[in-house]
Amino acid sequence: MSGADDSSGWQLTESDPGVFTELLKRLGVPYIVDDLYSLDPESLASLQPLHALIFLFKWLPNTSSDANSLPAGQYDPDFPGFFAHQVVNNACATLAVLNALGNIPDLSCGPQLAELNSFTTGMDPQTRGLVITSADWLREAHNALSPPSAISLDGLGLPRTTEDAYHFVVYLPAMGSIYELDGLKEHPIKHGAHDTSGEGWVKQAREVIEARISTYPVGALEFSLLALRDDPLPILQTQLADLQASGQQAEAAELVVKLANETSKRDRWAFENSLRRHNHMGLAHAILLAMAKAGKLEGAKTDAKNIMKNSEEAGAR
Repeated sequence: MSGADDSSGWQLTESDPGVFTELLKRLGVPYIVDDLYSLDPESLASLQPLHALIFLFKWLPNTSSDANSLPAGQYDPDFPGFFAHQVVNNACATLAVLNALGNIPDLSCGPQLAELNSFTTGMDPQTRGLVITSADWLREAHNALSPPSAISLDGLGLPRTTEDAYHFVVYLPAMGSIYELDGLKEHPIKHGAHDTSGEGWVKQAREVIEARISTYPVGALEFSLLALRDDPLPILQTQLADLQASGQQAEAAELVVKLANETSKRDRWAFENSLRRHNHMGLAHAILLAMAKAGKLEGAKTDAKNIMKNSEEAGAR
């Protein structure tokens, strides 16, 4: 869960595939994270092989840990895999990633993550969560893509406002069943066995997630879904080289387009991440100062208030 208090130095992160993919890169994991806009079989098949689905939803206090609040499935207190509790706010994004990675067999990763996984083997979820959130290198990797905060309102006596909190959970296959790993729950949640043919585990996972989404009001946009998958670039590059070597130009041309799309996506992610690392307060201050000197600031404020008023009135209709 993300919140303002008890963060222990962990900052808010965005639910963005570029942010998650950069985190995986820092962890030495050769995977990427992609947005999922649909749960239909075709969309999921195009992203195979899938290792996990990361679900973001609006967190409600009355559904935090009560066993009776389980939308489906049942607790598995004997789960032998990797599971860590969330013990500080704002860490749920990275915790969701680690809960997923820790249950992928033969995971290729960097030395720091390998050492962390080895060190926490056999620990209970609470202790494992404490160890994870105490790792300075992991917190630095998490915070590296959090927008810098240049303004502090502490000490001004301003009333505190309550913001909506959002939370990440993971769905993945483990030991022949679908599991939901939620760091705010006491145990992993088992959603039953999955098929080994056809769509495999994603069919069962889709049904579980769709059932959860159906509990929201119609048209609600209070959730998002991300896919943890193999990086397709190396595979596409190898396939392209093979097609070009065998003279299959038509098929090679199709792969060139796919490669261009993937490369363009990476370039966009890199640009967006560079913006996240930069503090734009100096630029904003300079623009406001220039507008004030030119006598245009008051007019801009009035226009902005009118736009906000019109937007609020349109939303109320």
